[in-house]
Order: sequence, then C-alpha cells, then structure tokens
Amino acid sequence: MSTPAVSARDLSLRFPGIDGASAVSAVRGVSLDIAPGETLAILGEAGSGKSALARAVAGLTDRTIERGPRIVGGSLTVLGIDVRGLRRRDDNELALRVGYVPQDAGTALDPHLTAGENVAYPLYQRTPKLDRVVAGGIVAEAIDAMHLTLATIPKYPHELSRGQRQRVAIARALVLEPELLVTDEATSGVDATVRSTILDHLAEVQRNRGFAALVVSSEIGEVRRLTTRLAVMHAGRFVGYGTIDEVLETGMHPYVRELAALGRRKPVAV
Repeated sequence: MSTPAVSARDLSLRFPGIDGASAVSAVRGVSLDIAPGETLAILGEAGSGKSALARAVAGLTDRTIERGPRIVGGSLTVLGIDVRGLRRRDDNELALRVGYVPQDAGTALDPHLTAGENVAYPLYQRTPKLDRVVAGGIVAEAIDAMHLTLATIPKYPHELSRGQRQRVAIARALVLEPELLVTDEATSGVDATVRSTILDHLAEVQRNRGFAALVVSSEIGEVRRLTTRLAVMHAGRFVGYGTIDEVLETGMHPYVRELAALGRRKPVAV
C-alpha cells in the first residue's frame, strides 16, 4: 500500500487572536487521507474551516506565514513531511512540491511582474540559473493550457480581467508539475463560459500527471467534474466523508441533507 500524499489525524487548527482578542478555532479534529494521484474535494459554507484546512495542507501555517493557522492538536503529514514540525528547509521543499491556488488568487500576483514573469517565478526559485529560452517555453505552455492567448504573457496583472488573473495564478501553481495541488475556489472570478473548460483541464492534467489534489469548492457541480470523493465541513468538523453519492444519499447531518435537497432542485452554491 502506497504512503498517502496527505494524511491528517484528529487535526485541529486555530487562528491567533488579533489585538488581544481570543484565538479562533477553525478546524476541530478532522482526519483524512489522500493517496498519490487521488483528488479529495472539500465542500462547506463560509466559515466552515475549509480554507484553513487547505492552507495547512499547503504548509502555510503560523510557522511559515504571518497569521497562518496554528496546529493545536493531532497530526498532519504532507508528502512525507510533518507539517506540525516544519522547519525552513522543509518549508522550501513543500513550496517546490505543492502547488497552491488561494481564494481570489489573481490578487496575489506580483503587480510589478508581467503575467509571464509571475508564472516563471517558481521556475527560478527551483532553478535560479534556468535558461530563459527554456523558461519561456514552459511559461508559454502553461499560459496556453489555461486558454489564455500568448499576448497575455507581457501584460501586467492590472491589465488583465479578474478571470484572466485567476487563470494566470492557476498556471503558476501548475508550472512546477507539483506532486500535490491544493486549490481554494480555483475558478473564483472566472466567467461561467470558460469555467467548465478550466475545470476539465485541471481534471485532465491531474489524470495525466498523476498528482494528488485537495480541492475546496462551493459547488457540487464543480466537485463532480474533478473527483468522486467528498468531505463536507460544518463548524470546523467533517459531517460527511466518502463518495459524493454516498455522502449526499446517506448523510444524516442537517447540513448534508440540505445540500442533498438543494442538489436535487438546482446546482448548489454554498
């Protein structure tokens, strides 16, 4: 049996208080496994803890970023690295092995770099002396894969639409061909006419490259395009875990029942 790409046991996360306020509990005792090449989707309402979980899996805890979630209980191992005991060396390794797309990722692009330079940035983090021609070819392929024209490459983020910026951010997350991809509302801000195309591309790339993925979403229809495995979060806990159909058909928690009922009438947005 292969070692899981992600393994969490009774994981609890808390955000430190700001200006003397009490710490805020975000995730409470969740357990999960993601095998190499497997995708797990996390579905939940705003404030359920799904984004905090995604950040921790990407290695973005209070030990590596300001105001990141703190692991206060349980364990979390990502690609063989104990996230709870991250050191700077481990942090650098995870950054090169994990692709991360945060919410509204387009706003996280460096405004002083062109779209092409933003996508190329991880390449030079890994290989500082990478030949520029080689890097240019890799960037062009990544941009094209996100259904953006090559004319996008020399433009700065403020010259792009919100949807275009989001796709540039996804291209940047995929450019190193990660072993694990973590996405938090990957199509946020993307026009509905191209959203399904991007989702299908992500699913195809995942199948072809065989990386594991944790996908945070707000729509069951989007989840179904990417995976059959689902965890439903509510108030920091998993209230459903299994295949999508199993969770929605047999779930007993009121929130899961609500999702199932809404799903029978129309696409769910939570």
